[in-house]
Amino acid sequence: ATHSHQFAQVEGLVIDKKETGHNIWNLREAKGLSASELAELMEFSVNNIYKWQNGQTLPTLDNLVALSGILEVSINEIIVVREEQT
Repeated sequence: ATHSHQFAQVEGLVIDKKETGHNIWNLREAKGLSASELAELMEFSVNNIYKWQNGQTLPTLDNLVALSGILEVSINEIIVVREEQT
């Protein structure tokens, strides 16, 4: 993994940024929250929320824990893990 603060990579498995972002968008919508409301609850910039939703970046572990609490889902329901394309 390029960022040390992201998850340790399991051999052959990667977190799918696009699918994870899609999940964050869906879960946020299901909770009836706008991106800016979610950002406010997380005391976070709305641009970061957009970056997650667009699959540009992944939330850090701390942010995933916060997200799972706010969205009332498990971290497993947020992240999508897939086999690395070789």
